[in-house]
Amino acid sequence: MDDEEAIYKASPKVLAAIPGIGPVLSSALLRSKDLLPRAEQEVEFAKRNGISILYYKDKGYPSRLLDCPDAPTVLYVKGSPNFNAKKVLGVVGTRKMTEYGRSLCESIIHGLSVSHPDLMVVSGLAYGVDVCAHRKSLERGVPTVGVVGHSLEHIYPAAHRQTALQMMNEGGALVSEYVSGTYIDRNFFVARNRIIAGMCDCVLVVESGEKGGSLLTAEFANSYHRDVFACPGRVGDPYSSGCNRLIMQNKAALVTSSADIDYMMNWEEKSGEATQLSLFPELEGDQASVVEILKGGEAYQMNEISRMVHLPINKISSLMFELEFAGVVVSVPGNRYKLAR
Repeated sequence: MDDEEAIYKASPKVLAAIPGIGPVLSSALLRSKDLLPRAEQEVEFAKRNGISILYYKDKGYPSRLLDCPDAPTVLYVKGSPNFNAKKVLGVVGTRKMTEYGRSLCESIIHGLSVSHPDLMVVSGLAYGVDVCAHRKSLERGVPTVGVVGHSLEHIYPAAHRQTALQMMNEGGALVSEYVSGTYIDRNFFVARNRIIAGMCDCVLVVESGEKGGSLLTAEFANSYHRDVFACPGRVGDPYSSGCNRLIMQNKAALVTSSADIDYMMNWEEKSGEATQLSLFPELEGDQASVVEILKGGEAYQMNEISRMVHLPINKISSLMFELEFAGVVVSVPGNRYKLAR
């Protein structure tokens, strides 16, 4: 079959002849032929409402998400963002934000916006920390993306409509994995947390109680080999207990300022002279490809290297271990690697 559409248009005889499909799968495909007209309706709906549909093979699809095994096959986007900005920060936290949390959230985004004009901020458009992060980003001229747990004919909560419109008009977007007509469901808001984590280089948890979506986002981020940061709070403060626990369990690094994130992510490191490959043992194949990427002197996370050399993250993890053991690369703050000097 040349493409996906051809599968749905194929006859039962043609489907049955395809190796590996068999009678059960071919019967299921025949029963689902109504999906093609439904897809056509969705395309028309998207055109009428200014929604872009990004397939995971499309150039504009968030490249960081491709590292995640549970990334959505399709994303619906309203706005015109650059998902592949050089630095992407996820900001999450409680809906019941305190003044302490607001001050930290705004201060960190302000500081990063001054140092990094190429920054993009991703959050979930919810009350509390999420909308605070979006609004501070807009104030600082930083593109910001809201990943929502519903289809894009809605803006939820409605109180954030003006903020959402401003985000879409100023280089950001609303993003969803749900087709039009999808009702709002609390489970969808849990699922969208994985997209927030997957789109980012790192995730900052500003304030969180013992339970909540921001802790799930941190778990997703850790599973995707993203750095996780948390702002500490007072002992016994219910709005900081989740952050304190993440730090205690070594699931997040403690940060109190944008400078901490700069240091942890190695965003302030200056590139020096390229290391001479002649200093290293003879390298071939995938190892040579990785070293070629690092020759410029910059440090990269494993997920970034994975995208650049087109290898799965588990393969890159093994390669980096081998190269570090051989003294070819060294790890630096921010879970990044660079050539050894």
